[in-house]
Amino acid sequence: MTVAALDKLEVGQPIPFGGNRVARVSAALAEQFQAGDSLIVVQDTGALLHVPAAVQAVADRAVGRAHEAFRRMGQVSDSQISRFFEAFAARLEDEAAWGAIAAANAQDVDSARARGRSTTRLAVSAAMRRDMIAGLKEWAAAEGARGRVLERIDHAGWSLEQVAAPLGVVGFVFEGRPNVFADATGVLRTGNTVVFRIGGDALGTAKAIVAEALDPALAAAGLPEGAASLVESAEHAAGWAMFADPRLSLAVARGSGPAVAQLGGVARQTGTPVSLHGTGGAWLVADKSADAARFAEAVYHSLDRKVCNTLNVCCIARERADELLPAFLDAIARAGRRRGGDVKLHVVEADLSALPADWRKARAKVRRADGEHDEAAVEALPLEGLAVEWEWEDTPELSLALVDGAEEAAALFNRFSPHFAVSLIAEDELAQKRFFEAVDAPFVGDGFTRWVDGQYALNRPELGLSNWQNGRLLARGGVLAGDSVFTVRARVRQTDLALDRQSPSPQSPSPKSDQHVVRGSGPARS
Repeated sequence: MTVAALDKLEVGQPIPFGGNRVARVSAALAEQFQAGDSLIVVQDTGALLHVPAAVQAVADRAVGRAHEAFRRMGQVSDSQISRFFEAFAARLEDEAAWGAIAAANAQDVDSARARGRSTTRLAVSAAMRRDMIAGLKEWAAAEGARGRVLERIDHAGWSLEQVAAPLGVVGFVFEGRPNVFADATGVLRTGNTVVFRIGGDALGTAKAIVAEALDPALAAAGLPEGAASLVESAEHAAGWAMFADPRLSLAVARGSGPAVAQLGGVARQTGTPVSLHGTGGAWLVADKSADAARFAEAVYHSLDRKVCNTLNVCCIARERADELLPAFLDAIARAGRRRGGDVKLHVVEADLSALPADWRKARAKVRRADGEHDEAAVEALPLEGLAVEWEWEDTPELSLALVDGAEEAAALFNRFSPHFAVSLIAEDELAQKRFFEAVDAPFVGDGFTRWVDGQYALNRPELGLSNWQNGRLLARGGVLAGDSVFTVRARVRQTDLALDRQSPSPQSPSPKSDQHVVRGSGPARS
């Protein structure tokens, strides 16, 4: 086999992928590619990802710092890790430090708006600051998992312990949400290190958080430099390069569905396990036994802002439509007014006639990233359109379908949704039980959908919320938090020095009453 460096690409050059398929080099890629650059071929799709040498170097340095820091984390005590989180929280509470962060964020927001980009998740706020500080303090107070005995099995003359241990370097790519820093650093609680890349819109804010709070907290606690390391590049290629690095022990990505899927493909073909948190959009179903007031409140409180667990699709039992549909329309109108404007509704074509005429004829002022638009308040939607996740700024936007019952709604959810979050409003307990068994989702409720959040529901800042779009998860729930990122080591204690596998094995005793068994979260795997 002959191996040579790839110094250039030719237009139309065939690039094999997937074992028996070929992608062709485009003119733009051929022109941009220079000696020293890298080409990542996504084996799932044939996508050709160009990583410039300079971007590769930035990612290499960041991963290298986190990798070297992990080698030294074994000498760091749990109390030092707690002090890191305390110091990080204290820096965010400091008005001077937060002022510098807020100033950088204001520049990021202005730049994003000038480019017609969404800023709903980008802008820092008092509530975001409060939640970041609370999350860091929760990690400070949490018990360290390193060395925890998960299970002990006693044999005649020896015993085996299953012991929790750090996993390694966690690579984390996330969208432009500055508060995710508190989530990402949670992996240090279990003795891991983290290297992360934030969306380009928030890079200035990220650099300010690192300079004003993160790095000073690492230094104050005596943690290794680079234990939490930012990839300082706005290029998408930096994320590809990072996820292609075999020094990662786990790759976590959250953001838009296609981008997250592509990052996952890069990491998987490198041999790195992945945890992907991409497509969102919650569903809410009103059963024929639904209480109209409870249903209306669930709708209203599920539309306070646009994030992954915001109500995206609502299904109403057809036989109760005369009562439940007006309650729904009133609730979404109130949700629009709560945000100072209107609402945008997409209705399955066959169900459009069920809406009052004034709704079908209404116009709405829809505020999008590029400004305000005058649009029809209601638009027809093909059934397949229930798979669309609506991304909105200030104008709540969602889809509606009428169904024969909860059984049909569950079938639609399993067919079109990202297998993420769903709620059933039903007074019938048997209907609730059947629905829970029928829907293929990790998060199922009986009220508003916005409860799906690690910090809100479990008091643990999350790295992300996994859907089941790409298969169910092994041995852990859909919330990935810092304390669920660990592996298991086996340790033996031998008391009988004559143990020999070639000799007859003594009969193992029955489990003793003092046998130590602890059952908790399993190792972080995807």
